[in-house]
Amino acid sequence: MKRVLALGAFLLSGVACAQTTPSTTGDRGTRGYWWYETPRPDTAEKAQDEAVPKPVIPPMVELAKWSPPRIAKLIEQQRDYAATVLTIDAVADFWRLQDFARRKARAFAGVTQLAMLTYPQLNARAANPMVGEARDALGAHKDQVRRQYLRAHAGEFALVMFARDSCGYCKVQWPIVQRFQEDMGWQVSLMDLDRKPELSQRFGVEVTPTTMVIRRNSAQRMVIAAGVETYPNLAQMAYQAVRLLSGDIRPEQWLTGAGEEDGFFDALANGPVASTDPRVIGGDLIDAREPRP
Repeated sequence: MKRVLALGAFLLSGVACAQTTPSTTGDRGTRGYWWYETPRPDTAEKAQDEAVPKPVIPPMVELAKWSPPRIAKLIEQQRDYAATVLTIDAVADFWRLQDFARRKARAFAGVTQLAMLTYPQLNARAANPMVGEARDALGAHKDQVRRQYLRAHAGEFALVMFARDSCGYCKVQWPIVQRFQEDMGWQVSLMDLDRKPELSQRFGVEVTPTTMVIRRNSAQRMVIAAGVETYPNLAQMAYQAVRLLSGDIRPEQWLTGAGEEDGFFDALANGPVASTDPRVIGGDLIDAREPRP
């Protein structure tokens, strides 16, 4: 019995020592090794307020002086606020702003029409009429310009179509290429990649049919069709390719059609548009119509 009491006293004294002896492991020395306490919530973290502030809508007289991006931002803020509170007045304010933006856009469109009448050089209709008879006459004029230009260069360029025996589309494209030969007087050639596979790597041809403009006695060449292409498009692409390879146009003028030079659809009609243009001297744009120093 005495031994039991002595053992109990020893254990109690050990617990007391554990509770009073400081420790390098935090509170273990004062609360015991197996002490557990539920972690307290971080008081620094507060629930975010999800309330959307009500935008301040100025009078229409002041709103008319705002820029479009600023107006668009206000409309977006009012939309979010109205969708949050879902009150009749908030939603109505949103649609009032939308109505203001609509009227401002319509006013801009009206003034634009007056500006086009005042400065007709900014209007595409002068160069691209919408009336049927005028469009037919314009199309015939462009075809004539293309034909004369391509015929004039028939001795300098040739058309090559790369094909394969297993290519069904090649059988469709070849008669179109032959028609180009008949109309423009060009020499055309059919290259079979099955019989001459080395041509595929030499000319970089991966798809058949591929139609290419080649400049005779020169390394210049250009793909104008990959796949089946209609005859009008083929003639247009050949016309543009020859003009580009001959130096008559720059890459920026690729979309400038026949007879559209120095007009509304000519990207370089009023001077350079890229910093890489050689006409850009010292960072200043030099008008193409002015003589260079």
